[in-house]
This record gives sequence, C-alpha cells and structure tokens, in this order.
Amino acid sequence: MARCEVCGNDYGMSFEVHAQGAVHVFDCFACAIHRMAPICEHCRCRIIGQGVEVEGHWYCGAHCSRAEGRVGIVDKV
Repeated sequence: MARCEVCGNDYGMSFEVHAQGAVHVFDCFACAIHRMAPICEHCRCRIIGQGVEVEGHWYCGAHCSRAEGRVGIVDKV
C-alpha cells in the first residue's frame, strides 16, 4: 500500500505517475488531476484534455487564449 500525496489515503490500489524525473503516488484519478493538470490562465479550470500552450502560457482552448490577447490560435475540431 502507498499513501496518496494529495488526500493522504493509504490505499491498496494506489498508482504511480512518473513525470519530469519525479514519481507521484495517487489513490485515484481525481487526486492525480488535482496535482498534475495545468490550470487555464484565463478561466482557471483544470486542463484535462489537450489544452493550448502559447509562449509558455497554458489555456484550456483557443477561446481563452484569445481572451488573454493571444493571436493565431485555432481550436482543432
């Protein structure tokens, strides 16, 4: 068993996420998203899908990037 780094639950089916040289332990996807998902710099939602990265800034989509004054970003449909 391993303890979740977000909620502290000691759970027999916990899992590890290896990212950027670090190892994180979670008991559920909700805790993993809470810790790992980037946050949209416009609407502040967690970016669970593809998202949009513009010059080092993260947005949930083209609409939010345009609202922040970024140009040339198009959502893929």
